[in-house]
Amino acid sequence: MNASPLAPVPLPPDDHPARWRALVVLSVAELLGMSLWFAASAAAPALAERWSLTAGQTGWLTTAVQVGFVLGTAFAALLNLADVVPSRVLFPLAALLGALANVSLVWSGTFEMALLGRLLTGACLAGVYPPAMKMIATWFRARRGLAVGTVVGALTIGKATPYLVRAFPGASPETIVIVASAAAALAALLVAVLYRDGPYPFPPRRFSWSLAGDVLRTRRWRLATGGYLGHMFELYSYWTWIPMFIAASMAASATGTADAHPTAVSIVSFLTIAVGGAGCIWGGLWADRHGRERLVTLSLLASGSCALIIGLAFGGPLWVVALVALVWGFFVVADSAQFSVMVTESVPPHAVGTALTLQTSLGFLLTTVSIQLVPPIANVVGWQWAFAILALGPVAGIASVRRLVRLRPAASRVPG
Repeated sequence: MNASPLAPVPLPPDDHPARWRALVVLSVAELLGMSLWFAASAAAPALAERWSLTAGQTGWLTTAVQVGFVLGTAFAALLNLADVVPSRVLFPLAALLGALANVSLVWSGTFEMALLGRLLTGACLAGVYPPAMKMIATWFRARRGLAVGTVVGALTIGKATPYLVRAFPGASPETIVIVASAAAALAALLVAVLYRDGPYPFPPRRFSWSLAGDVLRTRRWRLATGGYLGHMFELYSYWTWIPMFIAASMAASATGTADAHPTAVSIVSFLTIAVGGAGCIWGGLWADRHGRERLVTLSLLASGSCALIIGLAFGGPLWVVALVALVWGFFVVADSAQFSVMVTESVPPHAVGTALTLQTSLGFLLTTVSIQLVPPIANVVGWQWAFAILALGPVAGIASVRRLVRLRPAASRVPG
């Protein structure tokens, strides 16, 4: 009987005794470092009131980070930074600079100054997110799906932590921002002191203008990235606007008079993002056993369905809305790490860093559009159905992954 084209290719087991220590160090560092991402978004209600911002302007507090990240990753890809500069040097430097850029929000007197700080923060995070995936891949091959999934799960929880800080009574925007910056500085210290590359290092190479072009011409990379783009169209719009959706749903609930309680909104928002950490770990375990293409297809189907279903819960009891949001939060990011693993397996080893950086750059470029797409739709159809448009991403992602599957029997696996 022929093996299924979706079945993972067996590899020798990972057996280095320090692999789990490296996974813990990187996971904790990612959790701390990526807390910078939504620091301004968590403080957005207070900032919107302070500067009299519209919903669209409030969205730019997140979109500016996405734009900065795109610019940072594009610059890194063009200069091959992730393949030329050692990751254990690039990560701490970027995390420390990101902490400084983020804390500038404390003394930003205007909305425009805040956007500049968010832009610089996003650019610095380009040296935190993609390099970490490459770093952990040097420690794992057979269980790479689990390893990268754990790191992405940790950074997912990290992105949610500003909402948890906001839930504490009396937490000001300044408190949220300073806590996030301190966490990123600690992440830089952890990696600088405790991390070293593992037994499967990617070979370094000298700078080449053609490397990014070589990656772009690789069809397997393009199809894996196509699936990733469908995933990203949905992901950050959901993360950015789910607090607003929950608040609007609570205000439209049975009584129709009480305002949404900010603490309840903050806690539910934290949980709906943080539950993605468990989703990433589950996705890594499932993908290593059953195949990455199967996992991403299942996750895209589930999350896209939630984008359509959650409108039916709008205005209902908070626990019903929260339940659908938690399921969506679990699946919306469960496949994220596996797209990155698919990319590491689609290009030659010397191009992995640039391939990951290009993939994330394109994905986050798309999020700058999808995040801004939701508020105008909400103005027309209301928050109840504003998320339905996001289901288009999973549909497109599944189509790209199906084409990738058809290539797999004829394509040899590139060792990571």
